[in-house]
Amino acid sequence: MSGILLGISFPTWPSVHLEPLAWVALVPFLLTAGHDEPFAPYFRKAWLATLAFCVISLWWVCLATLTGGLLTIFVQSLFSTVPFTLFYLFRRRAGYRFALFSLPFLWTGWEWAYMQQDLSLGWLTLGNSQANLLWMVQYADVTGVWGVSFWVVAFNVLAVQLVRERERFGTAVRIAVAMAAMVAAPLGYAWHAFSGAAGQDGVRTVKVALVQPDIDPHEKWGGLGADETMSRLLRLTGRSLVTDRADLVVWPETAIPFYIRDPENGVYMRAVRRSLEQWKTPLLTGFPDAERQPRALASRDAEAAVPDASSGRPFAAYNASMLLHPGEDGLQIYRKMRLVPFGERVPYSEYLPWLERMSFSMSGITSWQQGREATVMTVRRSGGDSFRIANIICYESIFPDLVSRFVSGGAQLVTLVTNDGWYGTSYGPWQHAAIGRLRCIENRRAMVRCANTGVTLAYDRFGRTIAEIPWWQGAVLVTEVPLEEGLTFYTKYPDLFPKACLGIGGLLAVAGVLRRRKVL
Repeated sequence: MSGILLGISFPTWPSVHLEPLAWVALVPFLLTAGHDEPFAPYFRKAWLATLAFCVISLWWVCLATLTGGLLTIFVQSLFSTVPFTLFYLFRRRAGYRFALFSLPFLWTGWEWAYMQQDLSLGWLTLGNSQANLLWMVQYADVTGVWGVSFWVVAFNVLAVQLVRERERFGTAVRIAVAMAAMVAAPLGYAWHAFSGAAGQDGVRTVKVALVQPDIDPHEKWGGLGADETMSRLLRLTGRSLVTDRADLVVWPETAIPFYIRDPENGVYMRAVRRSLEQWKTPLLTGFPDAERQPRALASRDAEAAVPDASSGRPFAAYNASMLLHPGEDGLQIYRKMRLVPFGERVPYSEYLPWLERMSFSMSGITSWQQGREATVMTVRRSGGDSFRIANIICYESIFPDLVSRFVSGGAQLVTLVTNDGWYGTSYGPWQHAAIGRLRCIENRRAMVRCANTGVTLAYDRFGRTIAEIPWWQGAVLVTEVPLEEGLTFYTKYPDLFPKACLGIGGLLAVAGVLRRRKVL
């Protein structure tokens, strides 16, 4: 029951809102964990719960790659048992009530620690389940999504205590009052945040055109051809800008599905630059980038690189984005830093290149390499002024600290380019879009999200939808979005709250050991 409740509490289609179930999802499991039992049956119970959770939340990954999806669900379910395992150990050493009190700290600290290594998927951070409940998550500008996870687990703990103490009227009332306060506090914070924004006037805005070409990803990488792909993008963009000028045009992730910077593809780059001259508008687009490997590295990384036909020397391929301005030859390039495990890059393959054989790439690229620099791009408008953007590529939007790095580096607007067409009409794209709301709230930045087949939309600094267009339709969304300047507490100190939870969890572990020894 806990696994099912956790699974259905995560965002699905926009018309379905079961997020509040996460506030009681752990109760069935924690109630059954109150009695002594051997570790083996306990772990089987925990793993079946997390497996159900992962199947319901992530089944849509299998639409893109069955083997990769099954592996993702299996590995994620095993990692998700860690907080429950820690709970078991705490209960055995220091008692059930002590373990309950410790669980919010253990859960939050583990979620953060898990996301620091390359094997982590990170998608199922518990706080992500609340992304669409905007009135309940505005305090993420202080704690990040980690505070939301902590709050939800703590409420579950109180709910367990309420069930256990229901026959003791006075205690039950106090617990119920505490639970009511836990609901009221986020609402009060949200009211304060929304009220403060109502009085802001004169906020600087920019007009952005988000191009959704609606090209089936299997066709794009499987034979549609460079001519037809570029023709669709240029034609759709040009038609829109004739009637509605913009300050920035955005194309989605790998909208250009070939190495356009290679000299042999110069005809396409020239076509793009001619179009920019006509539009008089900068263009941000996703594309695969490449750089030749030094000969010293070629032999070591041979299995993780693509051969260069012109020289025979391997080169590194990147999932990247570039910003072009009309009348300028220069480019601003960002290379994706967080890659989907096994889908875009096999973790730790830089140390063991043979691991690349385990790749389940959906893009036809043997392996993407990791970018190293959080590049903040500067967009110059025709009027002479400029603004700075953080371009996040697809999966990177689930990493809170990564987005905060761009914002603390000066980004006034977050742009997200993605290609969720691999997942059909499942709720995967909508779940991905919902998680992006939290990045807006954490950093108080608007976000424009440009997707190949959808969901293409714009959020404000509170995660509210400014505008959107239907998915699986070729269309252009032209909308005005605000530019922001200030830094939130979370942006300045992105890891403070989860690190504190991790530290408190460690202190509680020591206290539990000492407490047990004293009893003995």
